[in-house]
Amino acid sequence: MAYNKRLDGRKFDETRKMTAKVGVIPNADGSAMFSFGDTVAYAAVYGPKQLHPQHMQNPEKGLLRCNYSMLSFSVSDRIRPGPNKRSTEISKVSEWALNPSVLINEFPNTVVDVHISIPQADASTRCAGINAAALALAHAGIPMSDMIASVSIGKMDTQLVVDVNKAEEDYEEGEGATDMAMSFMNKSGKLTHIQLDGKISAKELAEAIKLGRQTCKKIYEVQKKALKEIREEKN
Repeated sequence: MAYNKRLDGRKFDETRKMTAKVGVIPNADGSAMFSFGDTVAYAAVYGPKQLHPQHMQNPEKGLLRCNYSMLSFSVSDRIRPGPNKRSTEISKVSEWALNPSVLINEFPNTVVDVHISIPQADASTRCAGINAAALALAHAGIPMSDMIASVSIGKMDTQLVVDVNKAEEDYEEGEGATDMAMSFMNKSGKLTHIQLDGKISAKELAEAIKLGRQTCKKIYEVQKKALKEIREEKN
């Protein structure tokens, strides 16, 4: 049966309601919250600070280090606390997505730590986390060449959709579900990260990337508004 209507009633190119807020963790150097509907991500940035142990220091550039975690109560089936294979993978993916924009070369021998936490999950958690992390880095005053935005593009049977939720992630009819997480620089439109879980043709992938780039422009407007609001609060 063709996927002619989204399970939650959204248009195929429509995200869930997006919210963003900056400065949500007082003791961090920078922090932010970003949500897609019921998927909520918080990010806290600490640094630049001296990297320890000393043998890991690089006199030519600093290190961007991400730590992603889903809190044990974030989904209905309680998650075992502590790092696991999935959280380790998404931590590295988040670093790769953000690194092309962060001017870490300006901080030799140092580390910038980004802690991403998911208190509530309904799929697309890594994308929400990357969006929150980019905002938190900007709030911390870490120099960036561009803002990074991230979104999941799904293929339900043969239909491309924006911002996959859990019900769509589990879709099994027809060709089933394919999920693609991708991140883009705003001004240049450069793709900084893409992951594919499922099957897709080259033509469909090109269409998915185009749709992701267009959607990330909308996400950037939400990020920009959140940064503008925190600047106005300070003034």
